[in-house]
Amino acid sequence: METATTNLPSTTPSRPLRRGLSCRRWLAAAAFAMGSVAAMAQWRGGWGGGESRVPPDARTAREVESHSTDTPVWTNPKGFGSDVFTFVRVKYDHNGRMGGGWQTDTPDSDLNLSYRLQQMTSMRVDPDGRFLRLTDPELSRYPFIYIVEPGALFLGKDEIEALRNYLANGGFLMLDDFWGKAEWDNAADVMQQVLPGKAFVELPLDHPLYHGVFQITAKGQVPNYRLGIRSQFDPEHRTWEREDATVVHHRVILDDKDRIMVIATHNTDNGDGWEREGESDYFFHNFSEKISFPLGINIIFYAMTH
Repeated sequence: METATTNLPSTTPSRPLRRGLSCRRWLAAAAFAMGSVAAMAQWRGGWGGGESRVPPDARTAREVESHSTDTPVWTNPKGFGSDVFTFVRVKYDHNGRMGGGWQTDTPDSDLNLSYRLQQMTSMRVDPDGRFLRLTDPELSRYPFIYIVEPGALFLGKDEIEALRNYLANGGFLMLDDFWGKAEWDNAADVMQQVLPGKAFVELPLDHPLYHGVFQITAKGQVPNYRLGIRSQFDPEHRTWEREDATVVHHRVILDDKDRIMVIATHNTDNGDGWEREGESDYFFHNFSEKISFPLGINIIFYAMTH
């Protein structure tokens, strides 16, 4: 499994757990640096699962009702209203073949990861998040975007062009929570339309992305919550959703200067690790804490500093 240098602070609705995480300090080109988190407030949340009932006019994750122990709330000092990192979830049309869709795991995954990011680093983070279409004129304001369940992804001609321009101009895309060959083939086909001639390659564990805020030593698998809970009683500790999805892949598309434009975390469900962290100590400590939060934070840290 992926391992962080120390443990995330955490609580459950019934009792507090041990706090404390010291982050490795990095000298970044961006205007932020790692800070001490010894006295950070305790919080755990996230539940949801599957398709959330997102109001059709919702523009942020904060407008969507939590499905668990509520989502964290924080504020930024005056003057940081727009000078913050914002977790942007892409709205897309379903291809009509695969399961899931763009709403999966929101709002809890978006807000829990955003909270952890500002808790574990000195980055200022938008407490509301954002939902955007790729053709939204605001897209260029945000350096990081997230697409969940890209096995179900369909993009129209205008969206393909918009995403191509976004990536060519320095944007970073994360694809997450898709399993097996059929879902991979769909996501890869769409990205080939976006970036003709560019191919995914496996990201080696000696890449700087894995050695940023956390030291990640393996590509761990995050199952959906129910499967994760069952895995503790399974002699094989099965965490894969189907037989052609046993091996986790972190594949990337690089630009001509070897900058990561796209990362695809395949055969794993980081979104459930972010969303469902408050459901059980076992799931939190084995999947949220060890795998999904360290990886998500490292990916964003890398995207914001390269």
